[in-house]
Amino acid sequence: MPLDSELLEILRCPETKETVALISDDGVKRINAAIAAGKVKRRNGQAEDRPIDGGLLREDGRFLYPIRDDIPIMLIDEAIDMRTV
Repeated sequence: MPLDSELLEILRCPETKETVALISDDGVKRINAAIAAGKVKRRNGQAEDRPIDGGLLREDGRFLYPIRDDIPIMLIDEAIDMRTV
């Protein structure tokens, strides 16, 4: 089930309160390829080792909140650091 548009309108970055936007399918593929290559780090510095189903990109583009099983993971430490992708 895709992320509900009403939910997407109210979701915000828990740290900065910036808006977030869904990334494209191509973006998901690019991030998953980087995860498979062992390049991607979470905000907490740990390696991200699980592929994502989607993602919510913070307005400034610095962090992405992963979506898994249609659930956005809006935890600051779980955010993907886009500088590592």
